[in-house]
Amino acid sequence: QVQLVESGGGLVQPGGSLRLSCAASGSILFNFMGWYRQAPGKQRELVATITRGGSTNYADSVKGRFTISRDDAKNTVYLQMNSLKPEDTAVYYCYAAGAFSFWGQGTRVTVSS
Repeated sequence: QVQLVESGGGLVQPGGSLRLSCAASGSILFNFMGWYRQAPGKQRELVATITRGGSTNYADSVKGRFTISRDDAKNTVYLQMNSLKPEDTAVYYCYAAGAFSFWGQGTRVTVSS
């Protein structure tokens, strides 16, 4: 059973930075990894994705502020979030897909002064 364990969430002031990590258990390398988020009262939305080849995709709302990366040796995907805004407040979920897909349990990010 694969588990995705996120870390790095927390409370940060507007303009601040956070780095989220998501470590996948086991030796499966996923073709596709990404981050989604769900704000209160809203649907879950894509934030950023990255393929094994390193191709990335970002939501327009985070382009230029967030950077997704992966370390296949550690089976880990990261999300560096800079210039955070209150509207970035949400629970952030890690996602990984290969032959099967998996979700993490979520990590809360709160951007507030």
